Amino acid sequence: MKTNHVAQAEEYYKVFGEKNAEGMKKYLHADVEFYAPLATLKGKEAVIEAAVGFMKMFHSLSLRAKFGAEAQVMIVYDLDIPGIAKSFPSASLLSFRDGLISKIELFFDSSRFLERKEEIFS
Repeated sequence: MKTNHVAQAEEYYKVFGEKNAEGMKKYLHADVEFYAPLATLKGKEAVIEAAVGFMKMFHSLSLRAKFGAEAQVMIVYDLDIPGIAKSFPSASLLSFRDGLISKIELFFDSSRFLERKEEIFS
């Protein structure tokens, strides 16, 4: 049976957009790697902790596009982040291993976050 990584990625971002950190855990590999313009993290707990901090910053997340090939999925989404942008564009490249997200690479304009880096990733 082939795993539908695109559906998994969409579900992961839906749960993230709902600010459900506990729900995110079932999608993440124990050794997940996270790369973003403002942080690099390793391990499920570190990624969840950073996500919880970031959840405090945004009001909503809306998916714009999703597509995948093999064990990778690209998700494009907009965030409503008060004080930053009502529609802040972001993209995430997710890699899968053992049916779970093993790597997350975020792409966004980090210049708008530099002053708030510690608040976001602590």
